[in-house]
Amino acid sequence: MKPLAKSRIKPLFVVVFLKELRETLRDRRALSLLLLFVLMYPVMVGGILSQQISRATATAKEGIELTVIGARQAPTLMAQLKQKNVNVTEAPPMPEERITALLRSQKTAAVLRLTDSYGGDYRAMRPARLELWYDSATDNGRKVRDIEEVLRAYGNTIAGARLLAHGVSPATLFPVQVQRYDTGTSASRSASVIGTMLGMFFIPAFFFALSPAVDSTAGERERRSMEVLLAQPARTIDLVAGKWFAASAVALAGLVLELCVAHGVLKWLPLEEIGMSWRLTWADLALICLVSVSLPLFAAGLEIALAINAKTFKEAQTTASFAIMIPIVPVIVVPMLDLTTQLWMYVVPLLSHQTLLRELAKGQAVGALPFLLTFGSSLLAALLCIAFTTWRMRSERYMMGV
Repeated sequence: MKPLAKSRIKPLFVVVFLKELRETLRDRRALSLLLLFVLMYPVMVGGILSQQISRATATAKEGIELTVIGARQAPTLMAQLKQKNVNVTEAPPMPEERITALLRSQKTAAVLRLTDSYGGDYRAMRPARLELWYDSATDNGRKVRDIEEVLRAYGNTIAGARLLAHGVSPATLFPVQVQRYDTGTSASRSASVIGTMLGMFFIPAFFFALSPAVDSTAGERERRSMEVLLAQPARTIDLVAGKWFAASAVALAGLVLELCVAHGVLKWLPLEEIGMSWRLTWADLALICLVSVSLPLFAAGLEIALAINAKTFKEAQTTASFAIMIPIVPVIVVPMLDLTTQLWMYVVPLLSHQTLLRELAKGQAVGALPFLLTFGSSLLAALLCIAFTTWRMRSERYMMGV
């Protein structure tokens, strides 16, 4: 009798919440899914960035591989290439097919071919032809640009020397001098580059809530336990709120864990090697987690509103899986449009979280309004979903269908 007496002093939605949460924690499949998504996105983003860092540092450590045909005609150019960390490999004349095959094998970043008339043209002070062959389909674009810079500098040096020989200052070649100043910080650069990836950290909130939301609604309906639950002397709003808070609690725990893991991974990576940095502090992350409380509420509310109409667990899971793609689309599409940050972005659930995290990662002072809009937009959407679910469960048609 003692447990019954205890339950009477608790609000009914708390009793339902504890019951649903206990059942979710007993479900190994739901916990495995939660653990998978907690680790999957941070590891995926960390792997992509780690690969970029490895490629950038490999060029500095190992140099750029360049195959040169006819290298003996330009010993000064070969010496200048080697000074710029370009590993020159001399090769005999070869047809275009062999050059293409060599580039596709990716054993060399590019092939530099000096034509037979190169020496004669050079001595006659005519434009000496150099052919730079490369494959734009490979990821050697940065290496090819480095080689082109060396060739451009070599050409300018020759032009300057020839002008001096004729008593003309080499400065006449450069009537305008452009000096570049980049005011972007490494933090803002990194936030712009990985802006799309930041949105991926919030998407799992929908997957964390999916299993408990579907199981506590369509699952119970399929097991015929929903009929027993509706026969109890409890208000519909208490039943819905208990299920909603249970699914939201699981999603919130998963989201906070995932954000902490992602923050740890980005802090650990040597992003400075590719001109980026991750300056978000643990205090900033705590603020993001606090604002993101409304996102699991929305995710669970949406999935419960969809699953309540399904007659089987499978039907509800399929419907909810398709529906959660709708809030995910702006997170992928908007960064591709390369838009500047605007106020309406903080009104769209999920996109607002991505935008807020990106602005904080840039080190921008965003003010209080974006925080309020981010929290409020998801909360409003969640309340609308729960209002619909309550109305639906109270309807006579639904009661007859159960």
